[in-house]
Amino acid sequence: MVRVRFAPSPTGYLHIGGARTALFNYLFAKHNDGKFILRIEDTDKERSTKESETEILESLKWLGLDWDEGPGKSADDSLYYQTRRLPVYHRHAEKLLSENKAYKCFCTKEELDAERKKAEAQKRAFKYDGRCGLLTKEQAAQKEADGMPYVVRVRVAQTGETIVNDIVRGEVKVQNSTLDDIIILRTDKMPIYNFVVVVDDVEMGITHVIRGEDHLSNTPKQIHIYKALGFPIPQFAHIPLILGADKSKLSKRHGETAVLRYKESGYLPEALVNYLALLGWSPDNEDTIFSMEQLISKFALERVHKSGAMFDNKKLTFINGVHIRNKSADELTKLCIPYLLKSGVITDDDVKNRHDFIKHTIVLQQEKLQVLSEISDLSAYFYKDDYDMNEDAKKVWEKNAGERGKVLEIFGKIISETGVDKAKLEERLKVDMEAAGIKPKVFMHVIRVVLSGTTMGPGLFDIAETFGLEKCMARIKKYGC
Repeated sequence: MVRVRFAPSPTGYLHIGGARTALFNYLFAKHNDGKFILRIEDTDKERSTKESETEILESLKWLGLDWDEGPGKSADDSLYYQTRRLPVYHRHAEKLLSENKAYKCFCTKEELDAERKKAEAQKRAFKYDGRCGLLTKEQAAQKEADGMPYVVRVRVAQTGETIVNDIVRGEVKVQNSTLDDIIILRTDKMPIYNFVVVVDDVEMGITHVIRGEDHLSNTPKQIHIYKALGFPIPQFAHIPLILGADKSKLSKRHGETAVLRYKESGYLPEALVNYLALLGWSPDNEDTIFSMEQLISKFALERVHKSGAMFDNKKLTFINGVHIRNKSADELTKLCIPYLLKSGVITDDDVKNRHDFIKHTIVLQQEKLQVLSEISDLSAYFYKDDYDMNEDAKKVWEKNAGERGKVLEIFGKIISETGVDKAKLEERLKVDMEAAGIKPKVFMHVIRVVLSGTTMGPGLFDIAETFGLEKCMARIKKYGC
């Protein structure tokens, strides 16, 4: 059975890159009827926080990436937190020491720094020379008895090469002579990332390791640790980095990267999932809009690209708009009401007493809505009487100064006689305006800016019908001249 894992470090929020890695793991697992496992890599004790962990879990749940195994899914959560598994790592380290596949290194930081500076002076790459690996058991025991601190290193053969067979990148070769003996335990006995990730992946039965290409350089070291421990090596797939507009790795300087900030801004989880899936992967046709079920059906690692994927917020926003337009009236209303409440456009009493009206105004904006948070500014004029024209509307108002008075006079006369039924109003307005010699682009624009204070929005006749006669007349009175 396919078993994959997402293993975030709880040292900050879940960013876009991490979310894409989690998504690719999730899609691959579900496509192959496998398991998606969540593991918390919290060995960085100084930077790891419970708040960060909570935000990561909340972000994954919001995206719909529910894990099959991990925190909250079993009677013993300690299996999924590295800081609770220290005895496991120490046991494996002791095994390597007893088999002489690892050794205690007593070299001090000062000694290593001196060797590093010497290498720099000679313009060569620094590599630890393995001197402590040549100590006899008696020499090593004496240093330990003298209280000298030590790290534990795994021996790496200095001949031959290590081959990474990568599903995305093909065969990657590294000469063993370029590798140090690998540190697996620090002087404080805390295990190193490259060691714990191997132990955890094996003990959790991980069959495929899908992660960012920035981890590719770690993989040869991890392969040596797999071999030293006698563990089977999983299949690797290193996916491309997500890049900013300057083609560097996406980061805060390119804009918002936290998943939950996209939620707050009014993006739909299915839209963000849809877009993230297209960052470094392409389907077998030209389609760009997918549901989670469709992504699961189509996803294959063989269609993941090698080159970096450029993050384009405009494309994300476009995809979000498509998913918004695919929502039912009830779904969209439920999603938009929190934004209307937060902005003060509506109240809790409005939700209780005017729910159908709220739904109606939201549906009117559905074709124009790109992110949910726009709903307040787009819809405010349906609920307030003290709004003014925005800058674009003022330009239209001034541009049509010569005819606007006549337009409002005719408009007021029509609705006072026929009411604001949109079908009747549209038919009568066109006839009377044409008879007065006023072009459609003039009277439509003038009436729109008078009613809504904007130049964009739902159909003019939908706005008038929604306003009702009294509010339309009040707006004419305010701007009539």
